[in-house]
Amino acid sequence: MAVSAREGVIMIADMQEDTFDVLVLMGGPSQEREISLLSGAAVADALEEAGHRVRRADITPTDTAALDGDMDVVFIALHGDFGESGAVQQLCEDRGLKYIGSPPRASQLGMDKAASKQIFKRANLATPDWMIVEDFHDPADVEKWLKEFRPPVVVKPVAGGSSLDITICRDEKSRRRAIVDLLDIYDRAMVECFVPGREFTVSILGEKPLPLIEIIPAVEFYDYEAKYADEAETVFSFEHGLDEATAARITGDALKAHRCLGCRDISRVDFILDADGVPQVLELNTIPGFTSHSLMPMAAKRAGIEFPEMCDRIVRMAMARNMCLL
Repeated sequence: MAVSAREGVIMIADMQEDTFDVLVLMGGPSQEREISLLSGAAVADALEEAGHRVRRADITPTDTAALDGDMDVVFIALHGDFGESGAVQQLCEDRGLKYIGSPPRASQLGMDKAASKQIFKRANLATPDWMIVEDFHDPADVEKWLKEFRPPVVVKPVAGGSSLDITICRDEKSRRRAIVDLLDIYDRAMVECFVPGREFTVSILGEKPLPLIEIIPAVEFYDYEAKYADEAETVFSFEHGLDEATAARITGDALKAHRCLGCRDISRVDFILDADGVPQVLELNTIPGFTSHSLMPMAAKRAGIEFPEMCDRIVRMAMARNMCLL
């Protein structure tokens, strides 16, 4: 039976014994649709294993009918635009629906790498220098600005995930080509200073960082293939050998990044540890992956939290903040 805060006071201790009607949103319209379908299916299976009653729905901006049904909470497993950009979150807000994850504004900020990096800077979090090129910019002006961003640089979409359409450019010709290609697709491109170093990621569950993972891809960087198709070649290591102070700084910076964007429930923060031992924030993901290759479930398991329990905890976070606790 669906539970509503309007039905009376429900104590958290009692809620732990309850099961809920959960709508799992998956698929969607973005380039990350196939990964979202995998994430959503994994979440739905896990929630059913945890005892919840689950309805699965593929939702798009032109078909939101799934949100009109009866449910206790919406589990958003939509990656990329629409699902992580705040649009679905706003639809839930407008309907008065409980949903997991960050609110609309935090979702928008997490999706916009330039906006989030500006906030990271204001919060005294290190992040590689960057510039934004838009399709209406005069090419002569762009060439002048790019003098401050000599190769090697990373050219990437301003809004996007799963490391899609990212290019490491080691000369001006490849940099120019990468910018042109991105502007044809997205209208905006980020040019970011390339920072060599070790790659790490920290997932946040609730307000607690999960164990730190070092990512050691066989390719030059942790791209889409390394994330989702190249499991045997990519090494995910908890035995990173970092000293206690450095590890604590990375996990502390991850939690700070999560909080300064206004995130809640879950996120994953990606870092490069530079040659000076400074963790540089690359980006924050408000809807981390939930596939068999995904890092947040891996980190949760390391912390002793199996996947069904993790999904169950996320659902209960959403339910708890919407209860009337008088």
